[in-house]
Amino acid sequence: MNEALLRSLTPSVLGILVRRGADFAAAEDAVQDALVEAVRVWPAGAPRDPKAWLITAAWRKFLDATRADTARRRREDLVDEEPAPGPAPAVDDTLQLYFLCAHPSLTPSSAVALTLRAVGGLTTRQIARAYLVPEATMAQRISRAKRTVSGVRFDRPGDVATVLRVLYLVFNEGYSGDVDLSAEAIRLTRQLATVIDHPEVSGLLALMLLHHARRAGRTAPDGSLVPLAEQDRSRWDTALIVEGIGILQAALARDRLGEFQAQAAIAALHADAPTAGETDWPQIVEWYDELARLTDNPVVRLNRAVAIGEADGPRAGLAALAALDDSLPRHTAVAAYLHERDGDLSTAARLYAEAARKAPSLPERDHLTRQAARLNTHQRH
Repeated sequence: MNEALLRSLTPSVLGILVRRGADFAAAEDAVQDALVEAVRVWPAGAPRDPKAWLITAAWRKFLDATRADTARRRREDLVDEEPAPGPAPAVDDTLQLYFLCAHPSLTPSSAVALTLRAVGGLTTRQIARAYLVPEATMAQRISRAKRTVSGVRFDRPGDVATVLRVLYLVFNEGYSGDVDLSAEAIRLTRQLATVIDHPEVSGLLALMLLHHARRAGRTAPDGSLVPLAEQDRSRWDTALIVEGIGILQAALARDRLGEFQAQAAIAALHADAPTAGETDWPQIVEWYDELARLTDNPVVRLNRAVAIGEADGPRAGLAALAALDDSLPRHTAVAAYLHERDGDLSTAARLYAEAARKAPSLPERDHLTRQAARLNTHQRH
């Protein structure tokens, strides 16, 4: 069974059902039921037109559900609207569905969860695992989100800022989840850039391209994480770097700075440095100052402390870190790194071990555990 094919067809099928009168929640349930049916019957012989098959199956699932609580006249109207047999139109509704899933009435976390479920094709279990919450908790969150947008039509979508936030979070989720959504997020952001002339759309696209360009260097052959300073830069995609920097420069020239442009500027400085030692850390600190001014985000200030540690020395970085809440994610890992840079290996080893216990993912936990073991071994010798 080609799960990738089913996942790629989901947005178009869902969009067609919504345009034909199904509310979002009912349409999403019907599409998921049709996908389950496809998994059951397609191994015996896949249809010649998988998309048309899914549209028909999903519509019939929707009709079956509607018949349970809808008046006879409305049922007959819906039957008259059933799609005619034959090849389905090649329409990509994915971006339009992103605008629906990013409705302003939803919180960002609910919007991302709903998008991953309805448009990205992930299961509730996969999304719950990515967010480190019980499956039942995530199921409730998604159900509440579906109820919230169930009466919303395509003429009442979310705003661009919310869609950009969802695309950004889906892009990041693509690296850590079971399904790679990063390339799809880039495709949709490219599509958005062709229809909306906004510097922050360009800033987000540049940011995605610059991060994606470094993807091959982020992991070793055994799957372990490779820190930025240790990555083999010959494995980075120079074509994506050149494209991302070009898009960023055009956006910055419009003098309407936003947080995605500032993040992309930081990524560009990393990507443009021939070696880790040639990174322009003072300029990166300046961009973090701009980003902190734009967002007042504590995670930004955490990353700024790292940059200060590189630009002005580890003790300056530790001083910046001391002003932040130590319950911040990865605060302990940053403290461990700066203490190691300062030569306090015993404190660094202890903090690396503590950070490993708090790590949000298995690869990060393993990396921090290895860092602690390395320092402990060094001290014994």
